[in-house]
Amino acid sequence: MKFGVEFVPNVKPYEVEYLSQVAEDSGFESVWITDHYNNRSACSILTLLALRTRKVSLGVGVANPFTSHPAVTASAIATINEISGGRAILGIAAGDRMTLQRLGIDWDKPLARVKEAVDLIRELISGKRVDYSGKTLHVKSAGLDYKVEPFPIYVGAQGPKMLRLASEVGDGVLINASHPKDFEEAFKCFGELKEGFDIVAYTSMSVDKDGNRAREEAKIVVAFIVAGSPEIVLERHGLAEKAGKVREALSKAFSGGNWAEVKKAVSEEMVDAFSVSGTPEEVISRVEELKKAGVTHVVAGSPIGVDKVKAMRLIGKKVLPVFREEQR
Repeated sequence: MKFGVEFVPNVKPYEVEYLSQVAEDSGFESVWITDHYNNRSACSILTLLALRTRKVSLGVGVANPFTSHPAVTASAIATINEISGGRAILGIAAGDRMTLQRLGIDWDKPLARVKEAVDLIRELISGKRVDYSGKTLHVKSAGLDYKVEPFPIYVGAQGPKMLRLASEVGDGVLINASHPKDFEEAFKCFGELKEGFDIVAYTSMSVDKDGNRAREEAKIVVAFIVAGSPEIVLERHGLAEKAGKVREALSKAFSGGNWAEVKKAVSEEMVDAFSVSGTPEEVISRVEELKKAGVTHVVAGSPIGVDKVKAMRLIGKKVLPVFREEQR
C-alpha cells in the first residue's frame, strides 16, 4: 500500500512547498496537485516542488484534454519529469462538465477524448514524430524536440466505461472514493489489469487524535461529495433520500446562509461513506478494508485534518508504519 496526499493550490506557492516537504518527511510517497483554472497553475506548482522535494512522486490531479491540448500536456509533464529526476505522474480525466461550461467549452465525447489524449501522449513521449487522426484529435508530424523519459499515466474514472478505459490504457486509475463498496463495483468494470496497475483511492481524509473532531472537520467536504454524487452511488450507500437535504443546505449557504446548517445536514453515515475520517486507529481500519477491496494506493485529500501539518505528521507516525510493517 502506497500513501499520497493532495493539495489544492489556492494558497501561496511557498505554503504548498512547505506542506509537500512535511508530507515527504512524514513518509508519504506521492504528492498530487489539483488542476483547475481558478487556482494557481498545477504545473507551475509542480515545477517548484520538483526543485524543493527529493523523492516523492509528483502528480497532476488531474489534467483534462479540453482546456489543454494533449501535446502541450505531454511537454509540460515531460519537463516536470526531467526537472524532478523522473518523479512525475500525469493524472488525466474528462474534466468537470460544469467548470468547462463556465468556460464556454462543450463537454463532448469525453471517453474518446481521454483515450485519444492518452494514445497521443504515449506516442509523443516515446520520441516519435506522430501523425494521428481520431474522433477528437488530428495532428500531423507532431513531435517533441528533446529527449523525453516516459512517465506513468493515471486515468481519473468514475463511470463504468471510463473505468474500463482506465484499465485498458492507463498505468493506474484515480477513483474519487473512500468506501470499499465503491471499489468492489469498480473491479466489475475493469478489463484485464496489467501487472503493477495502481488502483488509487482518491479520498477525503480527516485524521485527529479526537475522532469526533476529525469527522466534524470532514463534513463540509463530504457535503460537496454527496451533492455531486450520482444517484447510483447514493443508492449504493442508502443515502439517496437524505442527499436532498444536503443539496438544499448548500444552496442556502451559497446564498448567504449558515455553513453550520450544512454540517448538520451531513449524517455520520455520509461521513463514513464518503471519507476516511477519525482517529489513526479508525483510519487504519478503513485502509485495511480498502486494501482487501484491491486498493494499492491511498491519496489523502481535503481536509486531511483540522491542522494539515499535524494531521500529516500523525498519519506518518501512526498509520504509515502499520502498512510498512505489513510489507516486510
